[in-house]
Amino acid sequence: MQKLGKKPNSKNLDLNNCALSAADVTELASLLPFLPELEEINLSWNGCVGGTLKALIVHLHYVNLLKVLRLNNCRLTAEDVTSLGEAFEIVPQLEELDLSWNSNIGGKLSLLTKKLRKGCKIKLLKITDCNLTAKDGESLAEILNVIPNLEVLDLSINKHIGCSMKVIAQDLKNVPGLKELNLHMCGLKQDSLQGLDTALQHLAELRKLDISCNKEIGGGFKDSTAHLASLKNLEVLDLHQCCVTEEDMTVLSQVIPLLSSLQELNLSSNKNVGVSSNPLLGRLRFLPKLKSVAISNCCLHEESFSSLAEAALHLPELEILDLSWNKCVGGNLKLLWGALKLATEIQVLRLSSCNLVAEDLALLTLLMQDGHLARLRKLDLSYNNNISDEGWVVFCQGLAVFKELSELDVSLRPSSCRDCGTWFSELLAALTKLPALAELGMQRWVLSESQRKRLENFNQDNKRNIRFDC
Repeated sequence: MQKLGKKPNSKNLDLNNCALSAADVTELASLLPFLPELEEINLSWNGCVGGTLKALIVHLHYVNLLKVLRLNNCRLTAEDVTSLGEAFEIVPQLEELDLSWNSNIGGKLSLLTKKLRKGCKIKLLKITDCNLTAKDGESLAEILNVIPNLEVLDLSINKHIGCSMKVIAQDLKNVPGLKELNLHMCGLKQDSLQGLDTALQHLAELRKLDISCNKEIGGGFKDSTAHLASLKNLEVLDLHQCCVTEEDMTVLSQVIPLLSSLQELNLSSNKNVGVSSNPLLGRLRFLPKLKSVAISNCCLHEESFSSLAEAALHLPELEILDLSWNKCVGGNLKLLWGALKLATEIQVLRLSSCNLVAEDLALLTLLMQDGHLARLRKLDLSYNNNISDEGWVVFCQGLAVFKELSELDVSLRPSSCRDCGTWFSELLAALTKLPALAELGMQRWVLSESQRKRLENFNQDNKRNIRFDC
C-alpha cells in the first residue's frame, strides 16, 4: 500500500486508479490470507485487472467478511465474470457489487447470475454502461428472486436492455425494499414504461427513480402513471430528456404534486414543459421539501416562468435552481425577486444562455447587497452575450459580498469573442475578497497582454489557487 502511495487499512483495500499490473494483482492475491478483517476491496479503473481476476478470487475465502467489491472499468473478460460467479459462494456477506464500465460483460451476465443462490445479501448492484443485451436483462430478472435485500439497482447507459424491461419489471416485486432505481439511457419505450408503472405498486420504499434520456417513452406517461403517485417516500425524480408530450404534461401535473417527500425534480430538455398550458410549474408549491429544481432547456415562456416564480415562494428549502437555456428569463429575472429573497438555503443558481441583460445582473447585485443569496456557492452566468460592459461593472463591484462563492462562470458562447472591458479590474479587486472561490470560467473573453499577466500573477500575489478557465 505504501508503494502505491495509499494509507494501509485492515478493513478497506482501496487501490482505485493505481495503474496496477497483472503482477500486482497476483501479489495482492497472496496478501489476502493476512487480511482476515477485510470488508471492502476497490480495484476500479485498473485496466490490467481484466483477465487476472481468477488469481484473486481463489483467495477470497480468506476474507469471508467481505461486504464491498468494486471493479469499475477493469476490462473484465468472460473468464473474469465466471470467476466472479464462483466468488458468491465464498463471500456470503457481500452486500455491494459494482461492475460498471466493463463493456465485455455484455452478453455474458448469465455466467455471473446463474451462480447466485437464494438468500444472497446483496443490497447494491451497479452495472452501468456494460453493453448489456436483452438476454442479460432476462438473466437479471431471474436473480431478483434471490436477492430480496436489494436496495440500489443501477442499469444506466445500457441502451439495449430496454427490450427486456417488461420482464425485469415483473420481477421487481421480489425486491420490495428497493430504494434507488436508475434506468437512465436504457432504451426504454412506452410499453416498458407501462410495465415499470405496474411494478411501482410493490416498491413503497423507493427514494430515487431515474428514467431520464429515454426519448421513446414520450407520449407514454398519460397511460403509465397510475402508481407513480403512490410513492410517498420518493425523494428524487429525474425525467430529463424524455420527450414528454403535452398530454404527458397534463397527467404529470396531476401526479408530481402528490409526491409529498420529493426533494429533487429534473424536467430539463423537455420542451413541452414550458409551452404546454398545464399548471405543473405552478403546482410545485405543494412540494415544500423541494431542494433542487432543474428546468433547463424547457422552452419556458413568460407565463410559465411567472408560474414557477410564484411557486418558488413556497419552496423554503430550495438549494439548487437551474433555469439555463430558457431565453424568456432575460429581462424577467425580476419575477424571481420575491423567491430569491426568501431562498435562504440556495447554493447553486444556473442561468446559462438565458438572454440576460444588465438589469438582471443589477437585480442579483441588489439581492447580494441586501444580504440575500448569502449561501450561494455556484453561479453560472455563461453564454449571456447581451450583457453590456456597464452591466458587468455593476455586477463585479458588488461581487465581493458572495463570501461562500466557490465557482463562477461568465464565459461567452463558443461562436463569439469579446474584449474584456473596464470590468476586468473590478473583477480582480472582488476576487481578493472571495476566500472560497476556486474556479472562474472566462472562456472567449479576449484579454490584453497586461490583463493576462495580471491574471497569471493573481494566485501568486494573493497566495490563492483559483483555476482560471480562459
